Amino acid sequence: MRPLPWPPAPIRTERLVLREPEARDRAAFVELLASAEVNTYLGGPKPRDEVEREMPGAPSRSPGVFAVDLDGETIGQVLLRKEAGRLGRVGEQAELGYLFLPQAWGRGYAAEACAAVLDWFTGVLPGEPVVLATQTANLPSMRLAAKLGFTEVERFEAFGADQWLGRWSPEPHRD
Repeated sequence: MRPLPWPPAPIRTERLVLREPEARDRAAFVELLASAEVNTYLGGPKPRDEVEREMPGAPSRSPGVFAVDLDGETIGQVLLRKEAGRLGRVGEQAELGYLFLPQAWGRGYAAEACAAVLDWFTGVLPGEPVVLATQTANLPSMRLAAKLGFTEVERFEAFGADQWLGRWSPEPHRD
């Protein structure tokens, strides 16, 4: 597995900017992790005071963590992490994840941001697949996975719920 080149230049889409997290993103990242609504299918929210303690300053600038910016406001994050089978289901592959504030839901921002990150990933690590896991009960996430071109690899039980694992393989670039 080749390392993920980091940090990238900001990725610009029609409406969004995806960039490395900065200190100004802290409040939105705390809200994402402490929100019961956002974490419905992710094992529940973390207590706000715990999140505040764990993130005393700027959010982590770990490779693969993108802040999603809309008109200067942070509305979410997209994660594309390369690690060894976090769910114990896959080998060393990149895994896509995302969190958006509820006020940003239903406007296509997650699809736009995730598609842009997948396109960036294809450019920097051509030919490498990406996996995505979600609870089968999370119908919006299941629809987004299909829209992005993920295909089912398997279903399994984890964290007390039925899970879906999909795989995305980049289309070869044609010159």
